[in-house]
Amino acid sequence: MARRGTPSPFRAGLACRCPRCGRGPLFTGYIKLRPACPECGLDYGPADAGDGPAVLIILVLGAVVVAGALIVEAKFQPPMWVHAALWLPTILGGALLLLRPLKATMIALQFHHRAGETPHSRY
Repeated sequence: MARRGTPSPFRAGLACRCPRCGRGPLFTGYIKLRPACPECGLDYGPADAGDGPAVLIILVLGAVVVAGALIVEAKFQPPMWVHAALWLPTILGGALLLLRPLKATMIALQFHHRAGETPHSRY
């Protein structure tokens, strides 16, 4: 459940909006975070999605493309250039389309669950 007065982390993330107010834009560029929300002033400094969005895209999109390529190969047995023409744009387009909203969603989930860096324990 979202905290009172805050939007759902999934709604804010998929809209690429501030996780606290849901109105301010999260990014200045394609995936570059703003320093703070222009609407409510939330500092985006501690927000770090890391490699999570890219890994998720690799796993999900990779499974979809491999399954699709296997089905197309089994049914039609097209030449390799057809596979290249089908799957390269699918991979590039899918990755570019999904990266921004997945990064925003992970940042919104971090805010929602009050996740942050923890002190490193000594082993």
